[in-house]
Amino acid sequence: MSAFLKDAETMFHTARQGGREDCELAILVGRDGGIHMLPASGWELEPLRLHHGARAAFRITRNSRGVRLEARSADEACLLQAKPGRPWRPALSDFPQYLTI
Repeated sequence: MSAFLKDAETMFHTARQGGREDCELAILVGRDGGIHMLPASGWELEPLRLHHGARAAFRITRNSRGVRLEARSADEACLLQAKPGRPWRPALSDFPQYLTI
């Protein structure tokens, strides 16, 4: 697995562990390895990456529909997303899946 995909996976895992507040954040990794974080609203990811001359760009969106991470570099791209869990699902496993007559 490439360093780019490992970084995307790590950021996605961290975003999923974060709080419940909504966010839309861009993380840019410069050619020198420096990291720059800024609000992502109003930009598509690739133009944002090119505008800042970044080696890689990551957009993290967290809201009531779940967590989404979009990542771009010059030669790689990925999209990771997770929908929020449904609190009523675990309760259904306790419900018998048979009928006694």
